[in-house]
Amino acid sequence: MRFARYLGGAVLVLMAVGMLFTRYSPVNAAGPEAWAVPTFESLGLYYNRAMASEPCRVHYRVANAAEWREGYPLVYDQRERQYRGSLVGLTPDTLYDIRLEAGGDPAQLEARTRSENFPVGKTTYLPGGTADQTLTIREGGTEQAWHLYTPAPGTKYVNDVFNLANHNVVVEAEYVILRGLELKNAGIHGVLIRPGVQNVVVEDCHITRWGRFTGSVSWGLRIDLDSAIYAERDAGHLVVQRNLIENPRGASSDWESGHPEGPQAISMINTRGGNIIRYNTIQSTEDHGFNDGIGGADNYSFQGSPNRDSDIYGNIISNCWDDCIESEGANMNVRIWSNYIHHSFVDIATAVTSMGPIYIFRNVFGESRVTHRDPVGGNMIKTGMNYLTINGERVSTGLGYRFIFHNTALQPRGPLNVMSDHELHNAVSRNNIFYCPGRIYPQDWGEPHNDFQNDLTGNLLGGGGLVRSMFLPSEGLEWYLAPSMNMVQVGRVLEVTKKVVVDDDPVVPVPNPAIDKGVRLPGFNDDFTGAAPDIGAFENGRTPLRFGREMAPGFSRAPWEQYY
Repeated sequence: MRFARYLGGAVLVLMAVGMLFTRYSPVNAAGPEAWAVPTFESLGLYYNRAMASEPCRVHYRVANAAEWREGYPLVYDQRERQYRGSLVGLTPDTLYDIRLEAGGDPAQLEARTRSENFPVGKTTYLPGGTADQTLTIREGGTEQAWHLYTPAPGTKYVNDVFNLANHNVVVEAEYVILRGLELKNAGIHGVLIRPGVQNVVVEDCHITRWGRFTGSVSWGLRIDLDSAIYAERDAGHLVVQRNLIENPRGASSDWESGHPEGPQAISMINTRGGNIIRYNTIQSTEDHGFNDGIGGADNYSFQGSPNRDSDIYGNIISNCWDDCIESEGANMNVRIWSNYIHHSFVDIATAVTSMGPIYIFRNVFGESRVTHRDPVGGNMIKTGMNYLTINGERVSTGLGYRFIFHNTALQPRGPLNVMSDHELHNAVSRNNIFYCPGRIYPQDWGEPHNDFQNDLTGNLLGGGGLVRSMFLPSEGLEWYLAPSMNMVQVGRVLEVTKKVVVDDDPVVPVPNPAIDKGVRLPGFNDDFTGAAPDIGAFENGRTPLRFGREMAPGFSRAPWEQYY
């Protein structure tokens, strides 16, 4: 990170509490003033220049197309003297023209999104049947010739180490694809990716019963972060897609005995970024729940997990006693969307967002609880920050922007609060359904201020079943808006007691206050139907969101499901 501008040109390395400063942005001494970093469906945009008196507008189009579209404006980071932001909802392997305007002549660039197809140069077929030894991968590939490890045609490969080895698979090489494997009973991690290893794909796998035996902290068992997929420090550019990750051997403690500790589905430790985690189904039982579903370290840092230029979308994540998605650290051009989050304490954790921006949009938040015995829910979004002392200067880790758009919180038994009550700056929310029985927004912590507008909020309906009437009945995970919903007609006020009588107040239908009541957010709700965007995750008249591995585009059954 170019903190030379921010901290007097010092070269900084922070070792305290495992936190690490690294240089993440290209040095701009002779390089381009604007560039893009691609994933499959997004582009992270970076524009180095002095701050203009007007917002940095974004326009983009498929290369050479006639029509330009408007993107969401970039935000300015004075520390880096840089505008940053993202384009979302793009098509994979497509070239785009981009124009950035912040006063003066616009900057123009071309950028291509990543291809979803990985060119395979070599295939290693794993023999059918059950292996009982760790598979260590030392031979990788190249960007143009990946090395694929997959079961032999027509067979099922199972790696079951019976808790006699720490890992099912250890990846020590780059440009590696693990496809269609069944991994069981690892002593610690199912898949271990070694430090610094880049470009690993884990897809269509089934990972189960990993980790050391753990339980409540009161039992004296405090083993944390045993993971189905564990990426050690500085690994990155990982693609984790269409996997079934379920039922760790151990169990996370809950909040009854302090901060939860226990197994996780996916963990990344101070990753280099560029990660894509999509269309996975992550589930367990409450007695074998996760600490976090997707998480890692270091939280209070300028790196963390997933760090930067990363996407988390289309996943079903449940049975977490802390965070279903923990996205903490830099959060520089991180996008989290279209996830179905259920049985959690915190739905999405963002403490800290030291660099930003992070975009959280069109997610659905289901049931929440604190402990096995306490059904009161937690928070939809955990916020927070800290201060670090570097070269004698006090540095905030809480200045990155958070954009929170078009999310839906379900009730009853949903989260108690919208956001945690930690110090928070530069948070922007629009078009969310945020009914809940507790706190809606945190207090104002001063400059730089937050900006909460045009959300559908309330306390009365948040704790009861009336919110269910907002949505059309569905047997799936679809939450389209009903034309009308039920609301309590406010009762009469007694002159003597000044008490509102609600016991006998009628429930009456009213027009759904979420339909056509959203505000325009360029790049995020351009395809709305009706007079204006709908509030919430689902837009009536548009195709439903996709959650979980079986809803992934082009999904087909893996070998571990087809063969015996």
